[in-house]
Formats: sequence, C-alpha cells, structure tokens
Amino acid sequence: MRYLFFIAAVSVCGIYSCAQKKAGEVVTVSEVRDTTITAQNAFSELFFDSTALESYIAAHQLNDTESRQFRDFYNARNYQYAWFFKDGLAEQAYNFLNQQTDYVQYSGDTSLTNPVLKQILDTLESGGQVTFMSDSNRLNTELLLTTQFFRYAENAYQGSSSLNASDLKWFIPRKKIDLVATLDSLIAHKGDRSAAYEPLNIYYQRLKQSLLRYYEIEKAGGWQPVLTNKKKLQQGDTGEVIIAIKNRLRLTGDFDLADSSGLFTDSLATAVKRFQHRYGVKEDGVIGPAMLKEINMPVEKRIRQMLINLERMRWVPAKVEGDFLLVNIPEFKLHIFEDSKPVYAMNVVVGTNQNNTVIFYGDLKYIVFSPYWNVPPGILKNEVLPGMKKDKNYLAKHNMEIAGYTTGGLPNVRQKPGSNNSLGKVKFLFPNNYNIYMHDTPAKSLFGESRRAFSHGCIRLGEPKKLAEFLLRNDSTWTSAAIDKAMNSGKEKYVTLRDAIPVFIGYFTAWVDSKGDLNFRDDIYGHDARIEKKMFSNRQ
Repeated sequence: MRYLFFIAAVSVCGIYSCAQKKAGEVVTVSEVRDTTITAQNAFSELFFDSTALESYIAAHQLNDTESRQFRDFYNARNYQYAWFFKDGLAEQAYNFLNQQTDYVQYSGDTSLTNPVLKQILDTLESGGQVTFMSDSNRLNTELLLTTQFFRYAENAYQGSSSLNASDLKWFIPRKKIDLVATLDSLIAHKGDRSAAYEPLNIYYQRLKQSLLRYYEIEKAGGWQPVLTNKKKLQQGDTGEVIIAIKNRLRLTGDFDLADSSGLFTDSLATAVKRFQHRYGVKEDGVIGPAMLKEINMPVEKRIRQMLINLERMRWVPAKVEGDFLLVNIPEFKLHIFEDSKPVYAMNVVVGTNQNNTVIFYGDLKYIVFSPYWNVPPGILKNEVLPGMKKDKNYLAKHNMEIAGYTTGGLPNVRQKPGSNNSLGKVKFLFPNNYNIYMHDTPAKSLFGESRRAFSHGCIRLGEPKKLAEFLLRNDSTWTSAAIDKAMNSGKEKYVTLRDAIPVFIGYFTAWVDSKGDLNFRDDIYGHDARIEKKMFSNRQ
C-alpha cells in the first residue's frame, strides 16, 4: 500500500500536464477559512492540517488556478474531508466516479483516465470490504479525488482545454464556471441528482440522450446503404428499395408502422417529410439524391457529428436569461427567444464558403429603417469600380452615389434607400469587429432554397419586419403601421433600442429541438472537420 501511494504522489503530474508556478509568486486566497466548522457539526469527522495541503500543492506543482481552487474548497470546509468517513469512502465518491465513467464512455474522452487513482480505489475494496488505510494514505487519496474532480469538471462542463476555440473560428467567449462551487454542490447532493448542479444546458442533455440511442443502433450493427438506380422515389412506387427505406426510417423513429410492404404509401410520405425536416432537406415527401445522401451517412459519422456538437455545447452558457437572438449558421435560421423561451424562428441567408459568416457574440443596439448601403471595400474593388469603368451610368442604374473620397483617392460609394437597396428596407446593427449585421434584402427568392449560403457574410432576414416588431414591442409609438411607414419612407432613420439584446451567431450541425426531434445539417464551412481533426487525434 505504501509503495502504491508513493506512485500516486509522483504520478499525478505525469498523467496530467501541470503548469509550473513561478518562483516567489504570491497566490491569493479568496475564501476565508471557516473555523466555525468543528468535529461536532461537520459533514465528516475527519480533518487534516492545512500544511498537508500545501505540501501536496508543492509536490504536484499545481498552477495558481489549481492551487487557489484547492485552498478555496478546503478553507470553506475548515479542512474536513470531502470524500471519506472514518469507515471508508463516502457515497459521493462512488457516485462521482460512476458519473465520470459515464462521461468517458459516451464522450470517448479517455484523457481523464487515471490509472493510479483507479488502482488505489481497486485496492481499497477487496470483496466489497474496505481495506485498512493509514492516515497519510487516506489523505493522499482524498486530495487525488479532488484533483480528479477539478480536471473532470473542466473537461465535461467547460470543454476540452486542448481545443482553442478561436483557432476553430469560434469567437463567442467560452463559458467559465466556478469549479469549487460545482464541487460543493456535488458533495451537498452526495454526487446524486447531477442534473441539479451540472452547468450544462438543456440542449446538451437532449443531444446526449440521442447520442446514447445512436450508440445502441451502432451496437446492433448500424444500417446498410439504401441503393437504387432511380433518380427519385415517390408515392405509389413499389420495390425492394421501399422496404429498405421503411426499415431505415424505422431505426431513427421517423416511420413507426409495422408495414413491411414494398409500396410507397401515404404514411411513408409523411415519414419522409419528417426525415427531410430534421435534415434541412426540401420537404416534398419525395426521396431524391439529397435525401439518399443523408440516409446513407454511416451511423458512426453521425455519432462523431453529435460528439463534436456536444463539445461546442459545453462552451456556451448553461442558460441565457432574458431575451436574445440566436442565428444557427448551418440551419439557416434565426431563433428569437423571449424570457429565455423560443417564440419564433425565421429563415436567413448567410455567407458563402468564400465569405463565411463569423461565429461571434454581440449586442443589438440599433434598428435602421430605409438604410443607405455603404459599399464594402471588397465589393467596391471587385464589382463597383470595374462596373464604373465599363459604364459611366453604372452608379445611377444601381441607385448609388459617391459620398466623399478616401485619403487614397478612392470613392466612398453608397446605395441610396429604396426598394432595390441591397440591405432592403431595414437593417439591425450589433457593433462588432467583423462588420456583420442583419438586414432585409430585395432578393426574396433565395429564401425558398434549402441551402441558403449566398451573402458576403452578413445575415439576410426572411421576415425583417417581424424582428423589428419584436424588438420594438414595448414601445407603443412603434405600431405595425409606424414600422411599415419607416421601412418605406426612403429616408434613413436610426432607432436606438432602450435595452440592447444579445445576439449569438452560432454553428451547430447536430441538435435536438424543442419538439424532441434530432436534427442534422451539413458542415457548410468545414468547422466540424477542423474540430474532428483536433478532437479525435487528441483522444487517440
């Protein structure tokens, strides 16, 4: 046993990459030691000396953040044990380890595997009986368990520290949680009812459950490709391929009838539309190449897609309070939330592969009715200036004008308000470094496409007036008629919102919606591929 704990003492920093603390660096402690906790009123009757914790911190070369977490946690407990009673491990230790095992199994994150701690715990129990431990061995195991929790919680609740979100084109600030408070909650709940204290959002929990179902499908052999020579399959068609389609849709819950015939029925058409809705394919009840592509994606690929999006969901807040807007780029949708609840969604057009819409966060502060469109430098250089050289009436034909010149002598070109203005009749500004905003558009036909990546990076709205009405709903002067008038006045008008509203431009290719339906979308910008390369190579 003593040899085992010697291994534990020297191995923890070998298993994890621990940062070096600079010599002479002063570590601040935010939590004052609570001396009112005594052996008579404590959770555990076991206590240890604070100098033992300092020795552990020094021996394992914990960095400032890790050291502060340990001191805060044990100061608040007056250095009573969190994981042990006199007669052995407390209930929360077993529950936490089971919780961690569950996470490792469904996430595939084997970086949390700690063979030293596992060997200690296996040795502790022999035939179900707790083996005798010396005081020093018990204290080492206590502190190892606390170390393990902090590392687990960082990965499971905040996302892998090995993934740099900005390198992956994600510029929404990653969630930060109080790991000490989370550990306090786990101890208070004895490690049970984890959903009550885990800082994970409801979308994470829903997608996790879908992932577990897909693991069962994979375990049962997955699904075979559906093969056909026909360009499309529709109601009334017959054949063996129809039976294969029914079996395939039955696996994912889209088709729930016991019908095994080779006839394409009304019920199958309904199931096809449901599948098409979940995958963002045109909902016509006809099985064409786009749907067959989604049907034939291997279950293993879908599992990886869910794991990638679960990782993203660890980066975002457990809950956003109040009103906010969420644009999900691969879904081509804007979701409006009132009081944290979804109230409406509308189609949007986002940037092309060459002009990606950036993933970031901003505060929407201004509505601009009948806006000018200030032509961006790229469009000025590549489209407008060449057009002006070819046609002296180019500006007039496009309702444009020169509004001054740059120091380099280039014209500042803007398009005047009007029905053909590239920004349409209204735009919504949330100041940012990427020059991205939301706006109306005269090109309404694009909203009928199922894949809507056509813009230069900004977000075009399918129902801009509806968003304006939502944002101004508490201002009695902005009636529907007043908004219509401002949108069609031909005179630019800025309106400052009383309260700015958060806007999240996100990127999720797998999620479970409020109806409980699992959705998948294409990785239109290749962001999934970048995460997959880093995420799974790290685990290997």
